[in-house]
Amino acid sequence: MAVVVVFDFDKTIIDCDSDNWVVDELGLTPLFTQLLPTMPWNSLMDRMFMELHSQGKTMEEIAECLKRAPLHPRIISAIKSAHASGCDLRIVSDANAFFIETVLKHHGLMDCFSEIKTNPSFVDGEGRLRILPYHDLKSSSHGCNFCPPNMCKGLVMERVRTSVSAEGKKRFIYLGDGSADFCSGLKLGEGDYLMPRKNYPIWEIICSNPKLIKSKINEWSNGEELEKILLHLITTISIEEKCNMRSDKCQASSMDSHKTFQSVLPVPH
Repeated sequence: MAVVVVFDFDKTIIDCDSDNWVVDELGLTPLFTQLLPTMPWNSLMDRMFMELHSQGKTMEEIAECLKRAPLHPRIISAIKSAHASGCDLRIVSDANAFFIETVLKHHGLMDCFSEIKTNPSFVDGEGRLRILPYHDLKSSSHGCNFCPPNMCKGLVMERVRTSVSAEGKKRFIYLGDGSADFCSGLKLGEGDYLMPRKNYPIWEIICSNPKLIKSKINEWSNGEELEKILLHLITTISIEEKCNMRSDKCQASSMDSHKTFQSVLPVPH
């Protein structure tokens, strides 16, 4: 099936912001709040893991904290169903690789996704988690008003579209909640679908700028609605593809029969 489903992670796959979840659960909220006005969010999260390391917190403790992040069971089943139906599933997220991979592995979802575009992370020689920006903050500025400086989701979506278009025509479904997800939505075409989370920043921007989005819009509010709408859209696209294939075959068959009819006409002498 030529369907690419792109998910945001925070407040879309999981029902919270993973950065805030870890900060709150591991007791860093006062320091985080104090430092927030002084540095970019991405750099601040890197600083938080320096603090956790100095407190003796291990990678295992951070992972256990992430495994407790709320994830609706219907979203798990939606992802598994979409993957089983043959869709190409991807993630574009301003979280980080360690957070996303930890949660996906815990819920048995890692193998459902072909690609994860997010902020890189690694464990350094001292055992401390490091978080890096997706875009190099020093060498480039993407100049986007919807996205944070470390990641423009619209640019990422353009690259995703370019990479998959080499395989033939694809239809996209994009799910997200934030203003950066609106930036991704701007890259969708008329045959695509945008699934914004209702009453979140993306929804408010869409309501203020409805004509900027070319794709069809199907809003959702919770896990049940996400599953129901996503699987309905996948089925709709599948039926449309089959009808188009039949239509092409019918046209080809009609042309073949027309040629055959011409060939059996008597040739006048």
